[in-house]
Amino acid sequence: MKACFQSVPKSRYQNVSEEKRDGATYTPIILADFVAKQIVDVVNKKKFISPIKILDPAVGDGQLLISLLRSLKHLGSFNVEIYGFDTNSNALEIARNKIKMEFPHINCNFWNKNFLDDVSLQLDKYKTPNLFETVLDQYYDVVIANPPYVRTQIIGGTQAQKIAKEFGLSGRVDIYYAFILCIASVLDPQGVAGIITSNRFMTVKSGISVRKAILNNFNIRHVWDLGDTKLFSAAVLPAVLLVEGRNTLKENFTAFTSIYETKNPAQEFADNPIEAISKQGNIKISDGRNFLVQHGELNSNINNGGIWSITTAKIDSWLKTVESHTWATFRDIGDIRVGVKTCADKVFIRSDWQKMSEVEKPELLKSLTTHHIARQFKPIETKQPKQILYPHEVIEGHRNAVDISLYPRSKAYLELYRTQLEDRKYVINAGRKWYEIWVPQDPSAWQYPKLVFRDISEKPTFWIDLSGSVINGDCYWLMSKNPQNIDLLWLAVAVANSTFIENFYDYRFHNKLYAGRRRFITQYVEHFPIPNPQSYIGRAIIQKAKDIYNLIPSIEADITWRELDAMIWESFGLAIEEISR
Repeated sequence: MKACFQSVPKSRYQNVSEEKRDGATYTPIILADFVAKQIVDVVNKKKFISPIKILDPAVGDGQLLISLLRSLKHLGSFNVEIYGFDTNSNALEIARNKIKMEFPHINCNFWNKNFLDDVSLQLDKYKTPNLFETVLDQYYDVVIANPPYVRTQIIGGTQAQKIAKEFGLSGRVDIYYAFILCIASVLDPQGVAGIITSNRFMTVKSGISVRKAILNNFNIRHVWDLGDTKLFSAAVLPAVLLVEGRNTLKENFTAFTSIYETKNPAQEFADNPIEAISKQGNIKISDGRNFLVQHGELNSNINNGGIWSITTAKIDSWLKTVESHTWATFRDIGDIRVGVKTCADKVFIRSDWQKMSEVEKPELLKSLTTHHIARQFKPIETKQPKQILYPHEVIEGHRNAVDISLYPRSKAYLELYRTQLEDRKYVINAGRKWYEIWVPQDPSAWQYPKLVFRDISEKPTFWIDLSGSVINGDCYWLMSKNPQNIDLLWLAVAVANSTFIENFYDYRFHNKLYAGRRRFITQYVEHFPIPNPQSYIGRAIIQKAKDIYNLIPSIEADITWRELDAMIWESFGLAIEEISR
């Protein structure tokens, strides 16, 4: 049915604050308009057979469809058909009424059901396990979508397993992964889709499968990482994918645009983040925030875990220089592991054990490192350090729960909480003792020096633990493969705390949270480079790192750190750069 377009006044920057069911939020108008414009710019260059079939697989309040229809209106008269799915019947009716009010002649084919279920039924109908090698009942010329972002674990184990099995997903996955794969299955090879997602899939391990699927089943035209722009009222760092169906016209170049808040002074002004991404460099917007906008090419890092990031001629040259001066990486030093997880911290972890009498205090107490004592190079000393009751040991190379009967004070204490500890059914079902820690890691490793670091922080915060403490699950740790040789740990802590590594992180992984915070997790840190420890500058770096550890806290330590920082840059063949992002 031919659309009859008419002009309706609207607030361009209105933000819909209602939350979608199942973990997504309604799309703000400013973002919906942006995605619609990108789609229409491609549609205008194509010749579709009339009518153009448009799909929104998670309609919500209908804003995406309305923005798309308004954009199409400016191209003239189009014969379009609208199709949509949503599990929220009230939202679907609201969307239908809004579209009918503005575009009364458009036929809305809406279904109050899950888009994933619909595609799944078609797969069952054709008895094929391959999502991308079947002929389905319906294909669409245009798809515009903002799928929900709920992790499958949140919606229950049964449905999570079903989604994972049908769409080839593994690990900690989000529903929008499945939505993206299903969109690929129903998009016409010559069709175009604009998809709003969380940007997490581009860098997390669980996103490997969906990143590969996107590369294999779409022609990607442009990726926008909208970072910490706060376009959504919810804590979502969004991205937009502009893709075409898989066809023979695939180009080698995929544009990539990123925008993240910066502390650098701005050279230009824009009214809002969406307007800012049409510019380049440091841009100030009307609410006072400054953003760094970069335009480059998608680097899918096929040979490096498939992490998606932006690359430019400058970044590419910078990373090649670093690579040519890299002797090894952190994963060559040793395995990076997360700390222990008790699943009953109030029982096992306390800072008031010393208040107990000697006849009550458990024998199995060990000092515990947590993020509360995090500091670069050397941990903070506290008056009431935390300790952990640690009922594990290694016997003949195998980790075991201790014989609790040999430790009467520890046994008496744990018996007070036996009911609570036995409620951890997963411990019992795994054939473990009721008093065990769920993830104890390696009891024999704690005695050795370790490199420890926080997960999330604006600045890298790595330190050396020489106390033999147990590392808690809010931190990560690394022990040298040769525990007697810890010089590599001193070299690593120097590199990890440098301003150089901030640049390396941003260029290589390009993954920030709000307020400039970075995630320092295994999949990133294991790729951190180190220079040759036997070189003159390598040996000097190791010594200065030790000096800083011994001088903290003091002015001398700060002065030595600045000298060390310059040496790190020099060791990788680079001139020091000011970091203010």
